[in-house]
Amino acid sequence: MFRITGGKGFHITFENGYTVSVQFGSTDYCSNCGSRKTEEVCGEDGATTVECAIWKEENKSLIKHKLFGKNSVGNRLNAKEVLIILNWAAKQKA
Repeated sequence: MFRITGGKGFHITFENGYTVSVQFGSTDYCSNCGSRKTEEVCGEDGATTVECAIWKEENKSLIKHKLFGKNSVGNRLNAKEVLIILNWAAKQKA
Protein backbone atom coordinates (compact mmCIF):
# COMPACT_ATOMS: atom_id res chain seq x y z
CA MET A 1 0.00 0.00 0.00
CA PHE A 2 1.17 3.53 -0.81
CA ARG A 3 -0.01 6.69 0.96
CA ILE A 4 0.82 10.36 0.39
CA THR A 5 1.41 12.16 3.68
CA GLY A 6 0.62 15.86 3.89
CA GLY A 7 2.02 16.63 0.44
CA LYS A 8 5.58 16.23 1.74
CA GLY A 9 6.30 12.55 1.65
CA PHE A 10 4.87 9.05 1.56
CA HIS A 11 4.39 5.77 3.40
CA ILE A 12 4.88 2.32 1.91
CA THR A 13 3.39 -0.66 3.75
CA PHE A 14 4.61 -4.07 2.65
CA GLU A 15 2.65 -7.34 2.78
CA ASN A 16 4.60 -8.33 5.91
CA GLY A 17 3.09 -5.38 7.83
CA TYR A 18 6.20 -3.18 7.90
CA THR A 19 5.71 0.47 6.97
CA VAL A 20 8.46 2.85 5.86
CA SER A 21 7.82 6.57 6.09
CA VAL A 22 9.82 8.92 3.84
CA GLN A 23 9.35 12.63 4.62
CA PHE A 24 10.96 15.79 3.23
CA GLY A 25 8.99 18.78 4.46
CA SER A 26 10.28 21.95 6.08
CA THR A 27 9.81 20.48 9.59
CA ASP A 28 11.42 17.11 8.83
CA TYR A 29 15.06 16.12 9.34
CA CYS A 30 16.08 16.55 5.70
CA SER A 31 17.67 19.01 3.28
CA ASN A 32 14.47 21.11 3.43
CA CYS A 33 14.61 21.42 7.22
CA GLY A 34 14.01 24.98 8.33
CA SER A 35 13.16 26.20 4.84
CA ARG A 36 10.37 28.71 4.44
CA LYS A 37 8.76 26.59 1.73
CA THR A 38 5.27 25.25 2.31
CA GLU A 39 4.97 21.49 2.73
CA GLU A 40 3.28 21.27 -0.66
CA VAL A 41 6.19 23.08 -2.34
CA CYS A 42 8.69 20.84 -0.51
CA GLY A 43 6.85 17.83 -1.91
CA GLU A 44 6.86 19.20 -5.43
CA ASP A 45 10.46 20.47 -5.36
CA GLY A 46 11.83 17.32 -3.74
CA ALA A 47 14.89 17.11 -1.52
CA THR A 48 18.42 15.74 -1.61
CA THR A 49 18.03 14.04 1.78
CA VAL A 50 14.97 12.78 3.69
CA GLU A 51 13.74 11.62 7.09
CA CYS A 52 12.75 7.94 7.45
CA ALA A 53 10.93 5.88 10.05
CA ILE A 54 9.93 2.22 10.17
CA TRP A 55 7.16 0.54 12.13
CA LYS A 56 4.93 -2.55 12.10
CA GLU A 57 1.29 -1.74 11.39
CA GLU A 58 0.07 -4.01 14.20
CA ASN A 59 1.61 -1.99 17.03
CA LYS A 60 2.95 1.25 15.43
CA SER A 61 6.12 1.11 17.57
CA LEU A 62 9.12 2.67 15.81
CA ILE A 63 11.81 0.22 14.77
CA LYS A 64 15.45 1.28 14.86
CA HIS A 65 17.65 0.57 11.87
CA LYS A 66 21.46 0.61 11.82
CA LEU A 67 21.39 3.61 9.44
CA PHE A 68 19.52 5.60 12.12
CA GLY A 69 22.41 5.42 14.59
CA LYS A 70 21.04 5.71 18.14
CA ASN A 71 17.82 7.35 16.95
CA SER A 72 14.46 5.75 16.21
CA VAL A 73 14.09 7.98 13.14
CA GLY A 74 16.68 8.33 10.38
CA ASN A 75 17.62 11.84 9.39
CA ARG A 76 19.17 13.33 6.29
CA LEU A 77 19.31 10.01 4.45
CA ASN A 78 20.19 9.91 0.76
CA ALA A 79 18.43 7.90 -1.97
CA LYS A 80 20.78 4.92 -1.66
CA GLU A 81 20.17 4.72 2.10
CA VAL A 82 16.39 4.92 1.60
CA LEU A 83 16.61 2.01 -0.84
CA ILE A 84 18.54 -0.02 1.76
CA ILE A 85 15.80 0.68 4.33
CA LEU A 86 12.99 -0.19 1.90
CA ASN A 87 14.67 -3.47 0.95
CA TRP A 88 15.31 -4.32 4.61
CA ALA A 89 11.68 -3.69 5.59
CA ALA A 90 10.37 -5.70 2.65
CA LYS A 91 12.48 -8.73 3.63
CA GLN A 92 11.38 -8.92 7.28
CA LYS A 93 9.13 -11.76 8.42
CA ALA A 94 5.50 -10.96 9.15
